[in-house]
Amino acid sequence: MKNTRLLQALNLEVVDVPPVWLMRQAGRYLPEYRALRAKAGNFLTLCQTPELATEITLQPLKRFDLDAAILFSDILTLPEAMGLGLSFQEGEGPRFERRIETLKDVDKLAIPDTEDALNYVVKAVQLIKKELNGRVPLIGFAGSPWTVACYMIEGNSHKNFINARKMAYQAPEVLNALLDKLVIATTQYLKGQILAGVDVLMLFDTWGGLLTPAYYRAFSLASMQKIIANLKSDPATQHIPIILFSKGALTNIDAMVESGVQGLGIDWTVSMRQMRERVQGKVCLQGNLDPAVLFSTPQIVQSTVRDLLNEWGPHPGLIVNLGHGIEQHTPIENVQAFIEAVHA
Repeated sequence: MKNTRLLQALNLEVVDVPPVWLMRQAGRYLPEYRALRAKAGNFLTLCQTPELATEITLQPLKRFDLDAAILFSDILTLPEAMGLGLSFQEGEGPRFERRIETLKDVDKLAIPDTEDALNYVVKAVQLIKKELNGRVPLIGFAGSPWTVACYMIEGNSHKNFINARKMAYQAPEVLNALLDKLVIATTQYLKGQILAGVDVLMLFDTWGGLLTPAYYRAFSLASMQKIIANLKSDPATQHIPIILFSKGALTNIDAMVESGVQGLGIDWTVSMRQMRERVQGKVCLQGNLDPAVLFSTPQIVQSTVRDLLNEWGPHPGLIVNLGHGIEQHTPIENVQAFIEAVHA
């Protein structure tokens, strides 16, 4: 592989400059993405057509000197393959035809065969790897069981997922049954991505921060630890580094460090220096610029990046990224300034 900065950082090795990529880097802020989405007609078509997913994955690498590509897909392709009937309404986000309320609902869920119901993801990974030709590593991903369960229980996207949180208190046996099923399905799904060629995995736990610290460990982190243990115990998958990103849940960072991952994503609400001191060199840290910074000016972006790098110091184990996904109307010139400032 020509560019191994990301892999070196995850191995806590010294690199020439810190690696940089952006969560949601292949997306709506790019005019070429918007044009392709308009041509395809809907978001799911983009995800489920390997050639289109490949083109979108590569779009940001044609513009920017990024140190990684990330598979273009969605965390909800897994529950869609489990039989809930996913659709995306323009301006409203995802919606399921059926939602999970009882143990009977959980029992009806299928464990999808990655080579069958999710074969379009496998084919996309294979096509992307061929097109990358060793240029940079490819990141595969899945949603955490808790985060995916939030959508499955709510039936749509909700700002506080009150039904999922109520279930944790009122019907924990239903939630645990759902999470256990998602652990099995997610493990198989990620194994399929690894066998297809991804170089790094990321678990997106977007809604982990909605839980109390104790419930985060019980319902969110515990499920992710099972997936991590499953992958690390299999000779075919144990060599792939894993990054865990739990937005808003960093009071639990000590437990995250012990989860078996190589990297932790850090949101913008904490100091990277403080987080580096907390993890004591045990894992790589990824983050943590506020995506709103990219709406300022190139000069402010560059200054903010310099502040982050100065705060981090000469220590290994840093991947520069945003503290969450890039926003839709982000000016492209500021993305360019961000990447150039890191590599400078």
